[in-house]
Amino acid sequence: MFNPIQLSQITFDAHDPEGGNFGDLPKWNLSDLYPTTDGKEISTDLENLEKNCGSFAADYQGQLDGLTSDGLLNCIERYEDIQNIAGRIMSFAGLRYYQNTTDSERSKFMADMQAKITNFTTPLVFFSIEINSIDDKVITKLLNSNEKLARYKPILDNLRKMKPHQLSDEMEQFLHDQSVIGSAAWNRLFDETMAALTFNVEGKVLNLEATLNLLSDPNRAIREKGTHALTKVFSKNISLFSRITNTLAKEKEIEDRWRKMPTPQYGRHLANQVEPEVVEALRNAVVAAYPKLSHRYYALKAKWMGLETLEVWDRNAPLNGEDSANIQWEDAQKMVMEAYADFSPKMALLAEPFFTKGWIDAGLKPGKAPGAFAHPTVTNVHPYVMLNYMGKQRDVMTLAHELGHGVHQILAASQGELLSSTPLTLAETASVFGEMLTFRKLLDNATDPARRKHLLANKVEDMINTVVRQIAFYDFECKLHEARANGELTPDQINEIWMSIQAESLGPVFNFVEGYETFWTYIPHFIHSPFYVYAYAFGDGLVNALYAVYEEGDPNFQEKYFDMLSAGGSKHHSELLAPFGLDASDPKFWDKGLSLISSMIDELEEMEV
Repeated sequence: MFNPIQLSQITFDAHDPEGGNFGDLPKWNLSDLYPTTDGKEISTDLENLEKNCGSFAADYQGQLDGLTSDGLLNCIERYEDIQNIAGRIMSFAGLRYYQNTTDSERSKFMADMQAKITNFTTPLVFFSIEINSIDDKVITKLLNSNEKLARYKPILDNLRKMKPHQLSDEMEQFLHDQSVIGSAAWNRLFDETMAALTFNVEGKVLNLEATLNLLSDPNRAIREKGTHALTKVFSKNISLFSRITNTLAKEKEIEDRWRKMPTPQYGRHLANQVEPEVVEALRNAVVAAYPKLSHRYYALKAKWMGLETLEVWDRNAPLNGEDSANIQWEDAQKMVMEAYADFSPKMALLAEPFFTKGWIDAGLKPGKAPGAFAHPTVTNVHPYVMLNYMGKQRDVMTLAHELGHGVHQILAASQGELLSSTPLTLAETASVFGEMLTFRKLLDNATDPARRKHLLANKVEDMINTVVRQIAFYDFECKLHEARANGELTPDQINEIWMSIQAESLGPVFNFVEGYETFWTYIPHFIHSPFYVYAYAFGDGLVNALYAVYEEGDPNFQEKYFDMLSAGGSKHHSELLAPFGLDASDPKFWDKGLSLISSMIDELEEMEV
């Protein structure tokens, strides 16, 4: 999935805004998708897409409830081929755009492709509606009579879960067409607004990524200045960000109401193929654990720093004595690949092409989207990984994380276009597991007590950011959407919701500087993927439990693990976890994962270094 916050149009060194050099950073080679934007390859695909969508509708609209099992299989396979062509085009357009979001040609190309594909695929809207109109007994009989068709049962089951929330053919088609000027347009406004933001820090004009990076600088004064630069710009633009948030939340409320969704979160749970009570159990377990996790750790960090109170710019501060030297790209690659190979040579073999074939874009460049992602493209090509590598330990962990996604996406591609996509709740499993492997490799090699302390502290902070912070984000969204249902929210009201959640999750040791109440504005998930964020906490808790099984020495763990990743979206999380003896519906499941974080804090409290 794309993570589309954009960078601003500024000039700085291609490797590091502070002038560092991390070696020869790789760049994407997108020719495996298309060689050019105006070549015959993409023109042919566009022509075929338009033709195939039209012929699909002509052949099947109004006919689905009378198809034989072979007829329905052929229908689904043709639908899958259409999704492949559309996905290839949009992957190419999107990846080019995120390489430089301030390039007007790239922006126009992506917008044009999005508009064309929306128009071309409008005739397909009937498909899910008619699938849901088929009687349950008929569907069951068709699936039972055709083994090849039965493979698509998870897709049909997931489509039919939307049956109670489905609108008329005309309304579904309207929403499909309107999306280009509805949520997609507001998303693009957010992206381009972020791309235009600049932050002045001691006379240096920085982009969002570089300014956020200052919040982990060893120098406390620099961290403070970075925070003030962020709050100044966010506050200046608060009205626009509030307008975007209010509009999208209201649009969602209207569609949810028409679809008879019981809660704003329900649609996300359906898409994630996870029961609301499982998410609630996760959320409640994390919130109950705040005192023994984030509150306790940050109090310990304040003690290490010799402070009675932490400021928000101390949250990601490195520890005193921590090695702040830049890590060369070659060394980062070696760390991750050795950790992967120790787990399984197969895992390292799957990861290798990312480094050798132009599947990673790592450099920090003007206009490039900040953050990181792994995008699967389509199942007959391969994934691409985007990073903004700045030579820090966390960048090594980000590399391990995104490569985990990439390995998962390669394995799941064998399921085909419709079944390869993993629900968000499980999509973070391989990425967080890749991080854990790399962390454990580094920890095992750390003979110096100070080095061990720094590694443990960094990992605890990462896990707090992944679990505590993301559940706090989820609670913020829940409260925001609940409040928006009663009327438009002022910037101050949104700020107040943000601060109530932040104070609860981070704990009493923090002082919140004036302006921090605006920090909700730059979180892209609130705009692009409402309620996405709990998937990170889900993935972290799941991986902690999985890793415990791995450490117990299950001799078949690697085989089971690769089978789980290869399943893609073809199985429910309960089926995928069963071979490991795990059950995410058990509230105690989440306590096990949280106990791992707590045990690391126990070890840190006992250290004298």
